[in-house]
Amino acid sequence: MISLTVTAVVFGVVFLAELPDKTALAGLVLGTRYRASYVFTGVAAAFLLHVVLAVAAGSVLTLLPQQIVHAITGVLFLGGAAVLLMKKDEDEEEIRKPEDQSFWKVSGAGFMLILVAEFGDLTQIMTANLAARYDDPLSVGLGAVLALWAVAGLGIVGGKALMKRVPLALITKIAALLMLGLGVWSLWEAVAG
Repeated sequence: MISLTVTAVVFGVVFLAELPDKTALAGLVLGTRYRASYVFTGVAAAFLLHVVLAVAAGSVLTLLPQQIVHAITGVLFLGGAAVLLMKKDEDEEEIRKPEDQSFWKVSGAGFMLILVAEFGDLTQIMTANLAARYDDPLSVGLGAVLALWAVAGLGIVGGKALMKRVPLALITKIAALLMLGLGVWSLWEAVAG
């Protein structure tokens, strides 16, 4: 059974944390150079793989006693909030252009770019934390993958317009505050529980 509340919370946190990330910019660059549907297919497949790995790692944490899980996730959320608040603006990275623009070449380039760039990324670690926190792998996985796909879609199709309207610094601060709140809440549960 999927919890809409958990899915919505995970979606919001992961979406806000991923927006200022370098992969959103990479999707934007790829989307301006290639057919958007080809880029999105590769990027979406890579994000799905990352979420599956993160949820599996988080699910392993649920085997520990609840107080320890709350303490670990609390500290990791606070660390994630600190990383977001101290993060400097990232420049667009150079993206190698595939010589032919077939579906397999373009989607493969998008897949490999995200697979490498996102491995061990903040949102992947955050997804593992959320999976451990809520002990609901399906809801967490669904929320995380939908958030990552939404950011990828926005980046590929209309990232420039969004970034002109909403300052990246504001998005980063909102994501950091959400993570800070989750961290404090998790630590409170570890101490009170």
